[in-house]
Amino acid sequence: MEYKFKLLKIHCAGCALALEQIINEIDGVSAEINFVTKLLKLEINSDNPAETLTEVKAAISKFDHQIEISDYVRQEDFSEKEKREREKNIIRLSVAAVILIVNFFMPVFWIKICIYVLTYLLVSYKVLYKAARNILHGKVFDETFLMTLASLGAFIIGEYTEAVSVMLLYEVGEILEDVAVGKSKRMVESLLEIKQPYANFYDGESETRVLLSELSVGDLIIIKPGERVPLDSEIIEGTSYLDMSVLTGETKDVIVKPHDHILSGSINGSSVLIARVEKTESESTVSKIVELVERATESKAKTERFISKFSRIYTPVVIALAFIIAFIPPIFSGYSNFSSFAYRALCFLVVSCPCALVISVPLTYFASIGSFARMGIMVKGANFVEVLAKVNAVVFDKTGTLTKGEFEISEIYASGEHTKSEILETAAYAESFSNHKIAKSLVSKYLEENEGKAINQAWINDYTEYAGKGIKANIFMQETLIGNSKFLKENGIKFFEVNKTGTVLYVAAGGEYLGYIVIEDTIRPDSALAIKGLKEMKISDIMLCTGDSEAVAVETANKLGIKNPQFGLLPEDKVAIITNKVNSGKTVAFVGDGINDAPSLASSSVGISMGKLGSDIAIEASDVVLMTDEPKKVALGIKKARKTRSIVLQNIIGSISIKVIILGLIAFGISGMWLAVFADVGVNLLAVLNSLRAMLKQKEKL
Repeated sequence: MEYKFKLLKIHCAGCALALEQIINEIDGVSAEINFVTKLLKLEINSDNPAETLTEVKAAISKFDHQIEISDYVRQEDFSEKEKREREKNIIRLSVAAVILIVNFFMPVFWIKICIYVLTYLLVSYKVLYKAARNILHGKVFDETFLMTLASLGAFIIGEYTEAVSVMLLYEVGEILEDVAVGKSKRMVESLLEIKQPYANFYDGESETRVLLSELSVGDLIIIKPGERVPLDSEIIEGTSYLDMSVLTGETKDVIVKPHDHILSGSINGSSVLIARVEKTESESTVSKIVELVERATESKAKTERFISKFSRIYTPVVIALAFIIAFIPPIFSGYSNFSSFAYRALCFLVVSCPCALVISVPLTYFASIGSFARMGIMVKGANFVEVLAKVNAVVFDKTGTLTKGEFEISEIYASGEHTKSEILETAAYAESFSNHKIAKSLVSKYLEENEGKAINQAWINDYTEYAGKGIKANIFMQETLIGNSKFLKENGIKFFEVNKTGTVLYVAAGGEYLGYIVIEDTIRPDSALAIKGLKEMKISDIMLCTGDSEAVAVETANKLGIKNPQFGLLPEDKVAIITNKVNSGKTVAFVGDGINDAPSLASSSVGISMGKLGSDIAIEASDVVLMTDEPKKVALGIKKARKTRSIVLQNIIGSISIKVIILGLIAFGISGMWLAVFADVGVNLLAVLNSLRAMLKQKEKL
């Protein structure tokens, strides 16, 4: 059973890591804590979940009684409470800083010492209280204890200014870190606010404000200027502009009119619209997006898990070295220089907290996921951002991916005594049960030429669709086939094969060849830009895989600059190609339309859906969902992921390097407490600020 809770007043990334470890030691419990979102996710597998949950809450309280646990409600906002607490802390620290500066000029020594003590207590009473309580509960060597030990030790050896300054800078750093993290958090939360709880129900005469859960498919709603579209709907009356930037990342407004389909989350710009609900609350696009963003911010990348393991080793090692420095060297000098080595050990303790790594790595991925969403790219988790950054081979589907998937009949050929209208009618009947875009174009053309005369599906029996080949059905009391040349050959139909630009569908009925239909598709305007962008990123392994004929595949590939296109493929053939690449050590991204490419999406290292905006199938089938039909966002997404990965590596290498260098300087007595504070608080802040660069929207210039 899964539970979610908010953890308030947990201000240390290292503490979150330690608490996660403690909870995971409880039988039947798997826990993950996201320090950035303050989210605790629990998986409880026990005979008595309620009892286990009580045990978890008791463990949290024992760890730190100040941590508040509340049921996870996404809309719940604690920002005002946090803001008021932060303002009080700023005032407290500002007063302490002024007193400390004035005390520099105090001539009387004992008064100076008293002021140092009072200032120290004003600055650090919260840290001291938390450290003392944690020790009583058996939790030693956390950040509060280390800071307390280091500052009190500095007092004992007479370094009064440094003792106060360490705590002051530590507290200031915590506030700045909270502000930076809060900025990232608010950006992601703003994405979750696109879902509104109410709609204006319209009964034909008057409107009533109702909850979205009260609306059903077919109900009428009124959408006023400035309001968000509450549910996926079809416009019945009115013409307006829609701002869809929150869904697509595109800033230009879209004109909508009667019979257009509009998506929840977009904003009505200029006029009142009356619309008919097409999807319920749980099925609407905005609900899918909110769920996707929430799920994405909960997952962890491999790098995050590595940092968690590294931190558990790093802190004890540094503390052990501090004790060695404090007590071993003085033995050889008769303890004459004990205070000097004790000071170095105290500085070691200040540097020992790994918070810069523990917070900056997940924060980078968190900020990046929010930035991806603003670009109209939904990534399902930090782990997929990491994989996307490593992509060195990209396999594209053709239809609906590099091409628009908007098919038009360019030619109908009738064999022998058969007529073109007969072939079109047979093809339309055969394709009438299919959801494929080619099928819909055939049915649409038939209805157009027959003035909307409906297809009588009572004449269709024994319908079977063969993926990547064609359709077999009993139509007008005859066995009918429509599909590619391979399909007709397998069924023993004699016909002549043609080489045409476009998709060729061969039609046969009663064992006799009737003719063929040529359907053409158009390449998307930015498909060539996508291929160019991938090549500029040194991704040379770019492949086009399609079930279409050789002529169609070669023509499309030549226009886009793709070599060696693969054609006439069944879904299992695409899977085999992708699997071979993955097995050879490639990190493969497969880009498809999310409708019939599920096996390929699943087989690749990372599946990217080019599904039409709002496609449920696209959202479910892939790891990355492009919310617009723009192939260029494949290249932009990989570029953004690489930038994110670069920031993560900068934080890891930079933080560890700085800490190791300063630890070395401290060990040899070259550096003191001020540099130690920088190695802790300063590095934390630098890493967090660097992480926030992942929030920046990727430039769309390729």
